[in-house]
Amino acid sequence: MTVINAMRLSVFVASLGPLARLFWLGTHDGLSANPFEFVTRSTGTWALVFLCLSLSMTPLRRLTGRPQWVKFRRMLGLYCFFYAVLHFSLWFWVDHAFDLSEMWRDVLKRPFIAAGFTAFVLLIPLAATSTKGMMRRLGMNWVRLHRLVYVIAMAAILHYWWHKAGKNDFGTVSIYAAVVFTLLAMRVWWAVKARWQAGQRAAGRLERARPVESRKMRGADK
Repeated sequence: MTVINAMRLSVFVASLGPLARLFWLGTHDGLSANPFEFVTRSTGTWALVFLCLSLSMTPLRRLTGRPQWVKFRRMLGLYCFFYAVLHFSLWFWVDHAFDLSEMWRDVLKRPFIAAGFTAFVLLIPLAATSTKGMMRRLGMNWVRLHRLVYVIAMAAILHYWWHKAGKNDFGTVSIYAAVVFTLLAMRVWWAVKARWQAGQRAAGRLERARPVESRKMRGADK
């Protein structure tokens, strides 16, 4: 087994840790006085954690110069979707008994539910197109589609923020918001820098071409 495969296996197993912890707490009466709220909050929090981890892989690759980080991005993104599915399913099952009309009324009624629902729905096409085969089929459209992760991150933060607003508890969500903002700001900065450097290279090529054109024109005048 190569080092990278061993690391992948370690990340895969470690990512199941939050779920294993919930099972352990459930069998040892450790899910607090409100088990449904505890499990729902935990799965939602871990979905956001894995979203942040997935977003951090590209910055880590650029900052360290090690391309291996990107190899974990898809796995972490799928674990984000996995915990988001658990989070959504608990809400849909326990809160609304699989009643679509009741679910939709809740989405329209409460902004924090609408934000979370938006984040979850947008995650679905990203998870469905996460395979290498879909990357090849979609080409550049795959890159455009997966830029939705920025919208998902902002919707997830809003979901968490508005939910905590009712309890005046902004400590933890502020940390996640700062992490997401920093990761997105780094990506924007690198994109702007790349465009500026491309413009500088194009301007340099134009400057180098001008003397050649001038000599050709002088030769034509003679």
